[in-house]
Amino acid sequence: MKKPIIAIVGRPNVGKSTFFNRLARKRQAIVEDEPGVTRDRIYAECTWDDRPFILIDTGGFDPGAASPLQQQIAHQVEEAILEADLILFLMDGQEGLLPADQEVADLLRKAGKPVFFVINKIDGEKHEDKKLEFYALGIEPLYTVSAEHGRGIGDLMDEVLKEIPQLPAQQAENDDTTRIALVGRPNVGKSSLLNKLLGRHRAIVDSKPGTTRDTLDTPLVRGGKNYTFIDTAGIRRRTRITEPVEHYSVIRALKSLERCDVALILIDGYEGLTEQDMHIVEMAGERGRAIILLVNKWDLVEKDTSTAARYTERIHQEMKTNDYVPVLFISALTGQRVSKIFALIETVVQEYRKRIPTGDLNRWLQETIRTFPPPTYRNHAVKLYYISQIDVSPPVFVLFANAPKGLQEPYQRYLTRRLREEFGFAGVPLRFLIRQRQRRKQ
Repeated sequence: MKKPIIAIVGRPNVGKSTFFNRLARKRQAIVEDEPGVTRDRIYAECTWDDRPFILIDTGGFDPGAASPLQQQIAHQVEEAILEADLILFLMDGQEGLLPADQEVADLLRKAGKPVFFVINKIDGEKHEDKKLEFYALGIEPLYTVSAEHGRGIGDLMDEVLKEIPQLPAQQAENDDTTRIALVGRPNVGKSSLLNKLLGRHRAIVDSKPGTTRDTLDTPLVRGGKNYTFIDTAGIRRRTRITEPVEHYSVIRALKSLERCDVALILIDGYEGLTEQDMHIVEMAGERGRAIILLVNKWDLVEKDTSTAARYTERIHQEMKTNDYVPVLFISALTGQRVSKIFALIETVVQEYRKRIPTGDLNRWLQETIRTFPPPTYRNHAVKLYYISQIDVSPPVFVLFANAPKGLQEPYQRYLTRRLREEFGFAGVPLRFLIRQRQRRKQ
């Protein structure tokens, strides 16, 4: 039994994202006093009164809008309505009932699903009379709330919970999902790739850089495995960030690296690897994420039989210490090699969660230091006694030595390289903790 899905629908700027954040108990959707800030569907896993459900925030629905972008937003809203088990229709109590509200209400009546009609921005009892004109919709009951202050939310959600099935507790607690973030510079094709991976139109695609502003969480079950794809805004250099909303988007994209298992980092194959691309790879590695580098727009590159090999070699040379990252050449537009991404994800996830037996590690360590002993430190030999893996996702190793400060960065890089040669760990950052071996008490 899947978690019930609740969609929030309404005109632009009626407070949907504020309401969404209130229920999600975190600032997941961008909130700005500017109509149309939310463009795509945004998902959050929520609980109310210990009842789990999935909440969807949608872009402002303007049925009469003619622009291509507004039409795509309308399509996203329609997809959310189809996907949802229950719909919360938000209206603006301060602006009153508008013709567009009537159009949306008429559309929702045809959805064949439970719809709660909610009047937002009713901040106190003195504003309750503002709901009277909404009775022209011919709907009862009407719920008045203030998403900003939390007024009326509890009463509304108590009624909502009566309309959605209760999930068994053991299922609510089970989470074997692999979380995958799609990150990269603006306009490298992240949203196009997301749509291709899902096999449906999920994210808005526009040739203008910066179309995706929020991070978009999309669940997917494929081959019996659970995935959540996180599409993110393009990560620009700080000097290129101008609008406050764009600043929030970049912060959100960076935070997506904190909660994913695998970072799919897209670069523009036609433009080649840039300093910003390498910076994004470094940020993902610093946060301990498994990494796959996807060279997109490969269909635009003139090539021969050895172009990909030369391109990969050049990328690894330029990335230096991040040369453990696998590279896949794709075209999100044509679908070229996109089907191979899932197999590569499974490979790096297996490496990400791999644990090496302590005996194997110590046999490797002794052979490694015989081949190339550590350098001296303060005229004394640095001795390495013992190694053990203490964590996974990412793999963390503790190494005991007589002089931890003497085991400096170059030798640690040597150990890391030899460890990869012996045990693999493709696409996975490795961490070493150097500890002083405790002297035995006499």
